[in-house]
Amino acid sequence: MNKDAQENNTIYKVVINHEEQYSLWPADQINPLGWQDAGKSGLKQECLDYIKQVWTDMRPLSLRQLMEKSADAG
Repeated sequence: MNKDAQENNTIYKVVINHEEQYSLWPADQINPLGWQDAGKSGLKQECLDYIKQVWTDMRPLSLRQLMEKSADAG
């Protein structure tokens, strides 16, 4: 099976880190250190569509918090 065909059949899961950044990971593998399941799995495009829907602010959580703190102080 070529790589494209294999990738089309691979089941992925969406993972999220402590900075609320999202990524895809093969569902049959242990999550990388620091990443947790985000509750969605499926084919690659399904997972990418989910990430597009939920990850609307690409800034890391720590930056968002710092900017909010600065805005409140200003």
